Amino acid sequence: MTSENAPTAADLLRRALASPDGSERVRSAMAAGTYPRPEYVPVLVEQCAHEPDLTVRETLTWALTRQDRDTTLDRVLPELGSPFPRARAQALHTLSKIRDPRAWPAITSELLHDENAEVARTAWRTAAGLAPEAERAALASELAAHFGLGPDDLQQSLSRAFVMLGESGRDAIDRAAAAGEWNVRVHALATEHLVSYPEEGYEAAVAVARRAAARRDAADWNEG
Repeated sequence: MTSENAPTAADLLRRALASPDGSERVRSAMAAGTYPRPEYVPVLVEQCAHEPDLTVRETLTWALTRQDRDTTLDRVLPELGSPFPRARAQALHTLSKIRDPRAWPAITSELLHDENAEVARTAWRTAAGLAPEAERAALASELAAHFGLGPDDLQQSLSRAFVMLGESGRDAIDRAAAAGEWNVRVHALATEHLVSYPEEGYEAAVAVARRAAARRDAADWNEG
């Protein structure tokens, strides 16, 4: 084989990441992160979009954080507009690990309210980590639209995003805690508890919130 026909480093990585063996894909991604090269970035991003194995995806993200930051951002940010949910979610996850403030404007309302739950929850966490101080209260108000919605694990993800926002999210939580819908009130009160006691588990916070909501309802009934 002549040097003109020899596979490039990117070709070799792409071939290795196509292995049916997940362990082999992990090793290949690890090698790409240990010995970073600009030409690896598009291959790693491409693999993120369709990689089925969570462990491999985590290693791909780690490998991307080891590459040149500008090169990585240039390739990852366009993935936020991908028609494939996994590509959007993994791009968001990678941005949350890189933590470059230049990514903040790319976290759009469309992503925060994505119809795919995995994309939405990853967007919440990423946005909470990247939002400038001046934008955090507005972000909390937008995230508050999701109080009381979805299964417990999704509600927990929203609560943890509010924990990341800290005091900036208090007003949005307080408004939701006064809502008419029971599920919204309980979720908001559980979130309020977690902001104050972030070391506690979500189930314990929900139990506290249900008792608090019941007491408020009883007080309102007695006053009426």
